[in-house]
Amino acid sequence: MSTVPSEGSGPESVRAPGAEAASARPGDEAFAGLLPETRRELAYRLAAGQREGRAPSVVGAVVRGGRMVWSGVRAADPPTAYGTVQYRIGSLTKTFVAVLVLRLRDEGALRLDDPLGRHLDGTEAPDATVGQLLSHRSGLAAEPRGPWWERTAGTLRPELADLFGKRPQRLPAGDRHHYSNLGYALLGALVERLRAGRPWDEVLRAEVLEPLGMTETTTRPREPYARGWAVHPWADALLPEPAHDTGLMGPAGQLWSTVEDLCRWAAFLLRGDERVLSAASVAEMRVPAVPPEGDGWDAGYGLGLQLAGTSPRTAPGGRLLAGHSGSMPGFLASLWCDPEEDLAAIALANCTHGPSVAGIATGLLEAVADREPRIPELWRPLTGPLDEELLALTGPWYWGANPFALRLREARWLELTPLSGTGRASRFHVEPDGTWTGLDGYYAGETLRVVRGADGSVSHLDLGTFVLTRGPYAPQAPVPGGVDPEGWRI
Repeated sequence: MSTVPSEGSGPESVRAPGAEAASARPGDEAFAGLLPETRRELAYRLAAGQREGRAPSVVGAVVRGGRMVWSGVRAADPPTAYGTVQYRIGSLTKTFVAVLVLRLRDEGALRLDDPLGRHLDGTEAPDATVGQLLSHRSGLAAEPRGPWWERTAGTLRPELADLFGKRPQRLPAGDRHHYSNLGYALLGALVERLRAGRPWDEVLRAEVLEPLGMTETTTRPREPYARGWAVHPWADALLPEPAHDTGLMGPAGQLWSTVEDLCRWAAFLLRGDERVLSAASVAEMRVPAVPPEGDGWDAGYGLGLQLAGTSPRTAPGGRLLAGHSGSMPGFLASLWCDPEEDLAAIALANCTHGPSVAGIATGLLEAVADREPRIPELWRPLTGPLDEELLALTGPWYWGANPFALRLREARWLELTPLSGTGRASRFHVEPDGTWTGLDGYYAGETLRVVRGADGSVSHLDLGTFVLTRGPYAPQAPVPGGVDPEGWRI
């Protein structure tokens, strides 16, 4: 059989519902498509990944600005409408289940620090918290008991108790990351319990898939769908793989989807959608929830999302990516997002082992980011009346002798950045009592307040007990420990 390359599905082919307004940045329209050189590079990477990985087929796509800007297939006798062909996406299913759980959190039905036993009876992990289950810190065993669950029917494990072996708890809860498919089976049961017994996939369809227009994402395959294969390690021969309904383990990896639907999902994971989950809650999913191990980290886990640093992420050109990979017998899947570039890439294959779909997806993403970096957002002046008192707070401030700049942003937000190359930066949003709360970095959750003297004039800023003054170690300011009365000297 000959291997025929194909690419298509231009910029208007897939757009996430609700993404139109968010993607309409002035100046972007002229660059909605990709340059021919970039498209050829993407086609090359997809072809190289398919050949090197010996996959019967590989499908790839790139999302930018909330819509698919490129897609391609490399396969023997590729289908004409490959964008609508279903592939099994394995553990990418976990990202959907995590969104369902966070919807419950945002509604007030649960807290992330709630022990599972508060909401779900009869499990082997009553003390593990919801947040620990989401981020694989529960210490639960990776797999259920019995035969290989991904290749056997879920009817072998009809009850939750049937999932657990003699030693379900492998590590103390909360100590470290330990990937657990069992944990997501429990989260699926939690969704069903808090949604009045409705099956998790029924809740998913009503609350997530339908609002996002993901009509081709299902728990069981439907035509047209790719068949799953194992590829012989020493010969170019194929063996069909089974595709069972995994029952209670479904929340860990049951879903089937298409590249077009996954483009919609990628746009959602980059931007959020108020009909499903706010942008702030989606961004929370990308925050590392697991302490790094070793000298540093280039991979981690948030709330239902894998995290990966590239190049490394602290170096020029380095990126922090969020997404997930998945595998089931006969299938591999990977979806990665770069929030800074508003960019995502997807790769799907119909074989059990072989191609590095994560490498293909991140390669597609990096090819676009490197060749066609995101057009910077248009600078605009602040809107609304200018608060003169806030304006007076802007400018240089000093923590000891270290200079910082305080800038006023939209909606009375403040931004603190070091000017010396060292120091902690953070953004702060205003609270009703006139203080500000840190949004990121070291000062996330900490309070910034303006301290005034008896005459009402500004004395200093207090940032979680750190005193910032208008001059370096200003003698008139209340610097903790005092300032030498003789001042600076040579």
